[in-house]
Amino acid sequence: AMAGEGSTFRLRCSLLGHGQDVRGLTRGLFPEGGFVSVSRDRTARLWAPDGLNRSFTEMHCMSGHSNFVSCVCIIPPSDLYPRGLIATGGNDHNICIFTVDNPAPLYVLKGHKNTVCSLSSGKFGTLLSGSWDTTAKVWLNDRCMMTLQGHTAAIWAVKILPEQGLMLTGSADKTIKLWKAGRCERTFTGHEDCVRGLAILSEMEFLSCANDASVRRWHISGECLQVYYGHTNYIYSISVFPRCKDFVTTGEDRSLRIWKQGECAQTIRLPAQSVWCCCVLDNGDIVVGASDGIIRVFTESLERTASAEEIQAFENELAQASIDPKTGDLGDINADDLPGREHLKDPGTRDGQTRLIKDNGKVEAYQWSVSEGRWIKIGDVVGSSGATQQTSGKVLFEGKEYDYVFTIDVNENGPSYKLPYNITDDPWLTAYNFLQKNDLNPMFLDQVAKFIMDNTKGQTLLSTSNQFSDPFTGAGRYVPGSSSGSSTIAGADPFTGAGRYVPGSASNAVPPVGGVDPFTGMGAYQTTAVKVENIYFPKKDAVTFDQANPTQILGKLKELNGSAAEEHKLTEDDLIILEKLLSATCNTSAETPTAQQLQTLWRAVNWPEDIVFPALDILRLSVRHPTVNENFCSEKEHVQFIILLLKFLNPKGKQANQLLALRALCNCFVSHAGQKLMMEQRDEIMTQAIETKSGNNKNIHIALATLTLNYAVCLHKVNNVEGKAQCLSVISTVMEVVQDLEAIFRLLVALGTLISDDTNAVQLAKSLGVDSQIKKYASVSEPAKVKECCRFVLNLL
Repeated sequence: AMAGEGSTFRLRCSLLGHGQDVRGLTRGLFPEGGFVSVSRDRTARLWAPDGLNRSFTEMHCMSGHSNFVSCVCIIPPSDLYPRGLIATGGNDHNICIFTVDNPAPLYVLKGHKNTVCSLSSGKFGTLLSGSWDTTAKVWLNDRCMMTLQGHTAAIWAVKILPEQGLMLTGSADKTIKLWKAGRCERTFTGHEDCVRGLAILSEMEFLSCANDASVRRWHISGECLQVYYGHTNYIYSISVFPRCKDFVTTGEDRSLRIWKQGECAQTIRLPAQSVWCCCVLDNGDIVVGASDGIIRVFTESLERTASAEEIQAFENELAQASIDPKTGDLGDINADDLPGREHLKDPGTRDGQTRLIKDNGKVEAYQWSVSEGRWIKIGDVVGSSGATQQTSGKVLFEGKEYDYVFTIDVNENGPSYKLPYNITDDPWLTAYNFLQKNDLNPMFLDQVAKFIMDNTKGQTLLSTSNQFSDPFTGAGRYVPGSSSGSSTIAGADPFTGAGRYVPGSASNAVPPVGGVDPFTGMGAYQTTAVKVENIYFPKKDAVTFDQANPTQILGKLKELNGSAAEEHKLTEDDLIILEKLLSATCNTSAETPTAQQLQTLWRAVNWPEDIVFPALDILRLSVRHPTVNENFCSEKEHVQFIILLLKFLNPKGKQANQLLALRALCNCFVSHAGQKLMMEQRDEIMTQAIETKSGNNKNIHIALATLTLNYAVCLHKVNNVEGKAQCLSVISTVMEVVQDLEAIFRLLVALGTLISDDTNAVQLAKSLGVDSQIKKYASVSEPAKVKECCRFVLNLL
């Protein structure tokens, strides 16, 4: 077994020091060429290469755990700790953080409820830990930022991927999960027993090893690319060679195996039953820890190979050990074929889903095909044609103004066609005319019409022309949550879209387009050198949804009341009471809302979900009034109030209800009682609210972004780390799906507000990869506030 030239690994040295099993190893950054080991003897030891011979010297022994130490990793150097830090996890449920020159911990991270058995470090000081308590936790410096919940058994392995914000966990539930910004994006199934180890090959690929005696290579899209068999028992540990795809594994079959080009190239048996851990040093040498408490280093280098006597001693020891390799028939391997060209990394969630991407400054639209399992390009999207759009909010095509001009590529090589569209047009008719005019196959009708609808979602107009029938009942006009017109007025408030009352202006004159304050719509005083000032964040006050048309809301309520079941019907008196409540809360009367009015409203908002939306709209407007806010958000009432609103956030429910519930939650932030309640219930509310992102409805996305912004405003005042982490995770997750620029703007303001004056939050945002997510918005031409706000945020990151 020991024959052959340089390509064979031989013993370099055996290191004694630990009193019991060596359970974890990691290569060190300092001293160079060194490593750290941890053991059941409750210590961690730092080893440095011995300059004179082929061995290593123990630099120092670190103690801090009250029980076995089971894992270790290095936290990369920072300004504060230029030599990096050492993190160890133990059976005492704690994580100890050490500097490289002190035997006592710098600090201890507490939070897990069982053994911490895996650690991985990322950029910007983040640390990921996995535990037998079934959770993984993300730490930044000395604080827990997030807990990853989803596995149903112990988490044995964790790894932070090179692409920011992505993390992997491997569990005794036989699955591996990929997490992005704290949310589980994908579950990898295939292993038939506990997953014990993970190793990163590249941004796109990783390896896993398990108690089923197999190693699997995965693509992060979820596909298993290869299965490697060779071990005959549990595989405990896997480590990759620097700068290549070869790797090493160790396990319960007393062996260390070296894998090259996908084959097991060498098996080295050890005189110990359990070979718990391994790591590869920068020079390619392999360090192995086992149940006999001895650390052994193996090398391909002839100069570093142990002396003949040492090798003989090792072989004698081995000869005396009894080996009983268990062989298992593992059956056929059905390695799935690789898919073809991957347009976009993540698969779609349903057939016909559209997604826009940006490529070389061009925005392209893709559609997911379930049958083909790929993204198919359905067109390029253009959004602007220079100065005319800035003045009119319209795009020119053949000399006429349109709300949109899309570029449609019907096939990859053919010419592209321009498709002009106004919000007032019928998408089907427009698509039909477009196909006729360009002599294109009518079978594209569905695709083109759907493309128009997907990319103009939720746009409605000021005009009450009968082209719009109520999308909920097919009747008249009241559309809950339709905005009061597009915000193309120069003095428009960027949140409400309404032109503002500007005190001191003769009439409500529109200020010059140049320097419009995005919050008040007032023209800013400008000197000749235009210096853009950050007027966007940190935002100090909550943003609310105030736009109302009481007559329409009451009309709809009466109409639906007419068709309601007897037990839900409101009397004439009830309707008058609600009318009074509306006028009291929409500032049209000076009266204070009464308890009787609120009881009537409570009955109405408990209507069946298909008819409840006008009542929800009254709630949304009323909750801005201090009396109403106090009533619903106070200690005694708030439980039912929150339960009611959360019920409407169900993504399977009616979109109108989701929208109005989100807006009502946003409006709760106007008063102290509401803010207090929103902050107390933050975790529950945000977890539920984020599910509404899936509906692809522009107005829902704006409301969701506003809710996040209002939380950011509150969190900026109180430094709640977990709250900020949750908000950052929501921003990152929602950014992925939102296309509407108003929603993007509000998310950017939320992000800026969260990270202003908080270096921890900046680090966390970077580790989640938020900076790379938002870069594309720095070049949006219209509306300018998106680009400006984005640039201010990027300056902080």
